Amino acid sequence: MIRGILAILFVLIFLTVSLILIPIAYLIGLFDRHARDVYAQSLVAWGFRVIGVIVGAKVTEKGREKLPRGEAALYVANHRSIFDIVLLDARMPAPTAIVAKKEIKKYLVLSWWMILKNCKFLDRDDIKQNLKIILECIDDAKKGQTILIYPEGTRSKAESELDMGPFKEGSMKIALKSGVKVVPVAIHGTRELFEKHLPFIRPGKVTITYGDPIDPGTLDKEQQKHLGEICRERILEMLKEENK
Repeated sequence: MIRGILAILFVLIFLTVSLILIPIAYLIGLFDRHARDVYAQSLVAWGFRVIGVIVGAKVTEKGREKLPRGEAALYVANHRSIFDIVLLDARMPAPTAIVAKKEIKKYLVLSWWMILKNCKFLDRDDIKQNLKIILECIDDAKKGQTILIYPEGTRSKAESELDMGPFKEGSMKIALKSGVKVVPVAIHGTRELFEKHLPFIRPGKVTITYGDPIDPGTLDKEQQKHLGEICRERILEMLKEENK
């Protein structure tokens, strides 16, 4: 209970201070867009890391040495908890745009930060709008923007860490059309922090494992059609290793 209260208090303080920090970000962006991106990513990552400490998430990263450096990439992760975004985005190696559901836009200050990070908002009921978002992501990736997606489309509520939903192949167009590498990411243990103990937060161990980057240019046409499933299988294998 105390961890939950402290986390809420920190979020409220951070969002309040953001009313000053966000205008500064826009001012920086008038002169240097990249500096604005770094500023926004750094502050949000710091806030997420503090939340991780407050809730008692003991995070272990594996395979970080594999991450592409000095180039954009598409990070593809499984999704079981609200803490997936908190703990993973805090550790991204470059300013990162998250593709999230449109409902997040209701949280004004949070959505302002996400807009500053060039995040996109999907409406699962509007296919035409979603296509537009994917095309924007392709263009952003070509310009050097790293992107993080959760291609299941929603959080998995299954008890087993290994029970993932199907990965939407449409989201893989971001990599296939832009040529950026795809990094499968397996997140293990986040559901133990909160969703399994609603409404309480419990400390726990979380493992984030980065798989070998996939260069879409090396795949044949059949593999490209099933790139989402390939990523899902690789993430599943990494999760199985953690379940041993």
